[in-house]
Order: sequence, then structure tokens, then C-alpha cells
Amino acid sequence: MRIVILGPPGAGKGTQAKRVSKKYGVPHIATGDIFREIIASSSEIGKKVEKYVKSGELVPDEIVNKIVRERLSRPDCRDGFILDGYPRTVEQAKALDRALENAGEKLDLVIELEVSDDEIVRRLSNRRVCRNCGAIYHLINNPPKIPGKCDKCQGELYQREDDREDIIRNRLRVYRERTKPLIDYYLKRGILVKVNGNPKVNEVWEQIRKILDEQIALKSSRSDKLMDG
Repeated sequence: MRIVILGPPGAGKGTQAKRVSKKYGVPHIATGDIFREIIASSSEIGKKVEKYVKSGELVPDEIVNKIVRERLSRPDCRDGFILDGYPRTVEQAKALDRALENAGEKLDLVIELEVSDDEIVRRLSNRRVCRNCGAIYHLINNPPKIPGKCDKCQGELYQREDDREDIIRNRLRVYRERTKPLIDYYLKRGILVKVNGNPKVNEVWEQIRKILDEQIALKSSRSDKLMDG
């Protein structure tokens, strides 16, 4: 299975992608993790990526496409993958299609987690981080034992600047504007499925698991028919 998972900040993409990876035995490929790995390598391309990341600029498509293409060429991706954080634009989506086509493969499914703006604000604005050890808490879902104090090291908990409601809503506006063409692109391809991401983690996971099991059964049926033919 070759899957892309899409959704706004705070939609739970990483959480669900990890579950897909564990259940179906395909690597979870998050662009953030790839960037950190490449930066740590101190290679020439790693230095270029670090420059963009540190300045807060988007890494150019040409570099991102090359990095993802290299990652997908590794042996662990032979039987599939789930991409998280890529593609972000139609141009990147087309580059991914070309890379897969050159390898004799194609994207099987794009999962879009649909989460309301109010729910995203509720999730992100209640997040708190320890200044000392970086542990993450949630005032509703995972509160600290002592308000304002880290359970692990007693460090001070604070709210990240980008977790303020006004900033979150602006990030969501920008995300939806930029992502709409990508959603339309995959809708026209007929491989996009929408999943209600508002419920609890396990409920969202059950929706995704059912979709993927149906996808696997369909592919198996098609393969059997080809062999019979």
C-alpha cells in the first residue's frame, strides 16, 4: 500500500500514520523526520535544508522532491509506505506521481482527515510544553498532576507562541487555501477518501482501518481475477 495522509495542523496525522505503519508493516515517512536526519548528516544537501529550516522558509520543491524520492527508493519502501507532510502542493504531487511511475508503481490512496477549526483550536490551544525537558501535556486530554508543573522534572509548563488561538486560526486559513488545489487534484484522480477526524483517536483509527482493509481486499480480488484470466 502506498498512501498519503493529509490534514490540518493538529488533525492527528502522525498518530494515525504510526498506527497504519504498525498494523500494515509499511514505513511511516514524515518529512520533518527526514529533514532532521539529513541535517544531522552534515551533507551538502543537509546544510541547504538547515538554512531554510532555521530561517523559517519553506524548503524549495526541487530539494524536497529529491529528498523524498531518495527515501522512497530504499528497500523498506518496496512494499509500500505512508507519507505524512508530503506532498503539500500540486507540483509536489505531480513529482511524486512521476517518481512512482518511473519505478513502475502508483499511489493507492490519499486519506484526508477532516477536522473542524474549533476542534483544532481546542486541541492545540490546550497544549503545554515543559521548558526544561520538552515533555508535552494537554490541559484536557493529558493534564499534569500539578497545574503548571511537569510530572517528570517539575519544570515550568508554557504555551508555545504558535499555539495561541489567533495564530492557530491563521495557520488553518493558510493551510486550507494552499491545500485546496491538492485536494482537488486527488479527488479528480479518484483516490482521495475523507475521514472524520473530529472523534477520539481510536474512533478515527477504526474508520481508517476499515478503509484500508477494504482497499487490500479489493486489490487481492483484482489480482485473483487477473491470474484466473
